[in-house]
Amino acid sequence: MALQLTHIDTACLLIDINGYKILTDPTLDRAGGWDYHGYGAVSRKTGGPSYLPPMLEGIDLVLLSHHQHRDNLDHAGEAFLRTAKKVISTVPASRAIPGVQGLREWETAEILTPKLKGLRITATPAQHRPWWLPEFISGKVIGFVIEYDEQEQGVIYLSGDTVYFKGIDEVAARFKVDVGIFNVGAVQFRYLTGCAKYTMDAEQLIRAAEVIKPNKIFPVHTQGWSHFKESEAALMTTLYANEYTRDRTQFLTPGEPTLVTGR
Repeated sequence: MALQLTHIDTACLLIDINGYKILTDPTLDRAGGWDYHGYGAVSRKTGGPSYLPPMLEGIDLVLLSHHQHRDNLDHAGEAFLRTAKKVISTVPASRAIPGVQGLREWETAEILTPKLKGLRITATPAQHRPWWLPEFISGKVIGFVIEYDEQEQGVIYLSGDTVYFKGIDEVAARFKVDVGIFNVGAVQFRYLTGCAKYTMDAEQLIRAAEVIKPNKIFPVHTQGWSHFKESEAALMTTLYANEYTRDRTQFLTPGEPTLVTGR
């Protein structure tokens, strides 16, 4: 079963499984704009999408981890959602955006398609905030597990925007993961909450990987916004220095389809 990944921008990724096309967290705006993310959080988009228009044709499914932050759903991304065949996201997103199917944590949606037999999408927990901050400040966020028939090595896991927390251990307990796609970047709004992180940094990713034990690790959400506080170069240095993540980690070249082998 062929699996191909193409990184477009931030956490926006095209996942092509046997011709079934999944787009994650559509961020398609150009660089340079300032955006408001709620509760005083403002940042500038410093990078733009790397994609060709044909990449966005024939998308079968959009997996939206959350709708309330512009680095996961921007203005052009919202416009794209209006043309999407099917969108799965959080329950709050389903209330805010017409046509979106909302999933609660651990709820599974079965999708019938001749392209991919037995396709199932399960919502996984995510904590997009430091432990001491109430959830309503950052809003509800989920990750996803993608399952289908003939997955001999395990499932595909999308972390969504999250720090390391006990929900990561629950994912490891429930699923054997082959491909782990992790949102990192060490997001911080220092003028609001100091050095508190809203997504994983390299050390938290290593901890998550040691628990989940994916065969392959693909870091995304690494750059492109001013509130990302760990550079991709620093992330690479730490991951390649660690015995566990060194040989499992692969960084995607934006706009370049990458065939995931060894499956």
